[in-house]
Amino acid sequence: MGDQNFGDQNLSTGGTTSKQKDSETERMRSSAGETFSEASDKARTAGEQAKRAASDAALGMADSFMGVLNEQIGTSAATAGRLADAMRLAADDLRKESPLLAGMVRTFAGNVDSYAGRLESQSVEALTRKASDLTRRQPAMVFGLAALAGFFALRTFKNAQSVSSPPIQPTSQNQSQWNQDNG
Repeated sequence: MGDQNFGDQNLSTGGTTSKQKDSETERMRSSAGETFSEASDKARTAGEQAKRAASDAALGMADSFMGVLNEQIGTSAATAGRLADAMRLAADDLRKESPLLAGMVRTFAGNVDSYAGRLESQSVEALTRKASDLTRRQPAMVFGLAALAGFFALRTFKNAQSVSSPPIQPTSQNQSQWNQDNG
């Protein structure tokens, strides 16, 4: 009985050897690794699809926004054309009283009409490119115009703040005036 093989006893009793356990563990690890790899691939693919969808949505919104801006440019050009027509009518009315002033108004109307015609055929991209080119060529002029616009905006803001509304509650002076007017 001293020469019994315990390894054989494990086989006969339905037990597993350490080699079998190792191969089973390796198979489970391999299966888990494959599953993790597949899940990672699917997550990566889903992320890429989400990025593409977001990019497509952003491009669609940008195209839509650019379309609205291009429509606004067209509307502005049409408004400038109507302004030029009104200026020509004003010049016709001024012709009898002041021919020199009528000529100046008519010239200005021609310039506005020319500007409207050029503006109508432009897109937002082209106008942006031209503004960028002007800024590169003449930075001092652009800076000066920006400073002038800022000055006028500041003055407008200050004037709007300085205008006060009449008090809601009557003061003693207002009350005495009201009593005199109504009493």
